[in-house]
Amino acid sequence: MTSTFNVVDYKAIGDGIKDDSNAFIQAWEAVCRANTSTTPTFIIPSGKTFLLKPVEFQGPCNASNIHVLVLGNIVAPNDISGYVKNEEIDDKWLGFSNVTGLVVDGSGLIDGQGSIWWASKACKNVKVRNCNRPTALRFHECNGLRLSGLRHVNSPKNHLSIFQCNDVIISGLHITAPEESPNTDGINIAQSSHIQIKDSFIGTGDDCIAINGGSSFIKITNVSCGPGHGISVGSLGADGTKESVEGVYVRNCSFNGTTNGLRIKTWQGGSGYARNIYFQQIKLKAVANPIIINQFYCNTGHGCKIQVSKLTMLIYTASAVKVSNVTFSGVQGTSITDEAVQLSCSKTVGCSDIVLNQINITSEIEGKKTNSSCSNAQGKCINCYPPVPCLLE
Repeated sequence: MTSTFNVVDYKAIGDGIKDDSNAFIQAWEAVCRANTSTTPTFIIPSGKTFLLKPVEFQGPCNASNIHVLVLGNIVAPNDISGYVKNEEIDDKWLGFSNVTGLVVDGSGLIDGQGSIWWASKACKNVKVRNCNRPTALRFHECNGLRLSGLRHVNSPKNHLSIFQCNDVIISGLHITAPEESPNTDGINIAQSSHIQIKDSFIGTGDDCIAINGGSSFIKITNVSCGPGHGISVGSLGADGTKESVEGVYVRNCSFNGTTNGLRIKTWQGGSGYARNIYFQQIKLKAVANPIIINQFYCNTGHGCKIQVSKLTMLIYTASAVKVSNVTFSGVQGTSITDEAVQLSCSKTVGCSDIVLNQINITSEIEGKKTNSSCSNAQGKCINCYPPVPCLLE
């Protein structure tokens, strides 16, 4: 029995105009059913551009491993009407679900054609009940996932979503979108554990990597970020929810021209914890907010209030996501704002065991000095510039 399944053999055209979704689905079904002595391989050949409408590649499959080899280009519809199904917009363009031992690699391109979504009134001519922008590529319950080598551009929303996955290695990716493109996170992780991201470039309009609730043991190394909003833990605790993140290791990463560098953000009124988080050997170039912990995060989308009366503030700060055992070590480079370090923690919960060690963040503007702000944080600051007054030297 054959172990290779080329989408062209299932009548995919690859001219970038004709919808090849059905051919991809038929090829996937054959791959997923295959009983072979070698790993079955789903091939997207080079030299062609395949137009796909929203597609879900579902498991479980018969083989313990499935290989998806992407050598050609995959493009999304260039009209929002191409996403409509049952009077709603799919929440993702491409999805893999419940596929164990999935390997996705190659030199191909995944183009989300997100510009049709980025305008504030993008859906005005589409009659649907729900018109939320979709994630370009989502992996759900794909344990043992290996993803490498691909180029991802211009997602409508998140480029990659890792949801409820364990034992994942992501490497050698190149993810880009314009700096002004909204919510185009590079990699978004939620409810997942033992995730490695390494040796990649991410420059988008939002977080390069976002680590959300229910995630643990996340290792990020040798990632170049910029433009974008940096690497973020959170946001956590929206709408009063209880969420947790722990065991995050970020090492040997660089940030160039990003809005934030290393950030932990939690909503007012949430609960849970963010703990055992380590940022080490970080390089900064013209970053707006290099180090930031914010227990009062609010983007106004969840009914929160940034400026409130003292009485109302007591209500919002009665609970907060606990932030503890966080280390920033060997963070060097330049900031385009005066305030290079911001530790904004709640009075009732606060931030504990915060360590800054070997910090040297100077101004990108010659002759200017950097400073810090710090409230309700306990810990120590060793060899820090700028100094952080609420932490012990």
